[in-house]
Amino acid sequence: MHFCDECGSMMHTEGDMWVCRSCANEEPRDSQAEAAMTTQDGQRDDGAPDIADATQGSTETMQEPCPAADCDSDQAYYEMLPKPGGSYEVRLFTCVECGHKWRES
Repeated sequence: MHFCDECGSMMHTEGDMWVCRSCANEEPRDSQAEAAMTTQDGQRDDGAPDIADATQGSTETMQEPCPAADCDSDQAYYEMLPKPGGSYEVRLFTCVECGHKWRES
């Protein structure tokens, strides 16, 4: 994969040139640089990411109305998780009655 130096868009190959479809910038292809690019075959698969579930290991509930239209519960399990790439946490809820999941907004 190669990105345009002019506009940052992904470039496409046309013969022996990289061509940007956004700004029409053209650059010659470098076979040595392309050989060093990592292909999907060279990447490792770490599997599917873990899915947060506020009911796992949580016995604490709090008063929080369920946003599901057909549920009148006002109790939910909750879990605090660090936001990926961020410096703060997000609170995840799971309704005690219907199991609906949502996060604090």
